[in-house]
Amino acid sequence: MTISPPSIPTNLFKIFSGESKVKMVKCYPTVSEEYQKAVEKCKRKLRGLIAEKNCAPIILRLAWHSAGTYDVKTKTGGPFGTIKHPSELSHGANNGLDIAIRLLEPIKEQFPILSYADFYQLAGVVAVEVTGGPEIPFHPGREDKPTPPEEGRLPDASKGSDHLRDVFGHMGLSDQDIVALSGGHTLGRCHKERSGYEGAWTPNPLIFDNSYFKELLSGEKEGLLQLPSDKALLSDPVFRPLVEKYAADEDAFFADYAEAHLKLSELGFAEA
Repeated sequence: MTISPPSIPTNLFKIFSGESKVKMVKCYPTVSEEYQKAVEKCKRKLRGLIAEKNCAPIILRLAWHSAGTYDVKTKTGGPFGTIKHPSELSHGANNGLDIAIRLLEPIKEQFPILSYADFYQLAGVVAVEVTGGPEIPFHPGREDKPTPPEEGRLPDASKGSDHLRDVFGHMGLSDQDIVALSGGHTLGRCHKERSGYEGAWTPNPLIFDNSYFKELLSGEKEGLLQLPSDKALLSDPVFRPLVEKYAADEDAFFADYAEAHLKLSELGFAEA
């Protein structure tokens, strides 16, 4: 006699590593049909805005910086819309993100049903998609929180691998996540007035591909940027093989990036 496994509720989401090891279990809240329709319509509006304004890099940075304040021990910070508050926008790591907030606000006004928490993370997913990157699952239901986290939770580009592990470790992310997310620097550039650094990481900073890793391995070039935190990926014995893997295999990078981005965008959200 064959016994069928029990059905799994649709709001229970599992990501598996290998054949059987469960890496993460999420219980997502159920949103209304009206809310889900608003998400889909908003996604279309975001695609149009990002394509028209060529603003994918700063929109992705907004989503990252909104989520990356999460602390796994205290369960504070994270992707819950607080970055729209002036007190968090004024953090040094967020210089220039007021531009992204202003660009997005006319679309947000069209969808008052959506939380800012969902809206900013949805925008980050669309920014990757529009520029040719991997499709990243999006699960709605984040609630806006009233209190921004204290400053100092985001990575410092002037520091090395120990700092990266410390900061991302506070988020609950792994070495693989660190390297995969670093590959998101294939989009965009640094601006002297915002970060103290100037330049793009890749020849085409509006295309999401594995160029970041290829450029990193090929050495410094005039006109392209390599930050101390980028170079740390080469000198670290765990990080470097991942850099080499992603430079050689874009599909592997896309798969790991999508997983890492999903984890980042859901820090502190829908925990089982």
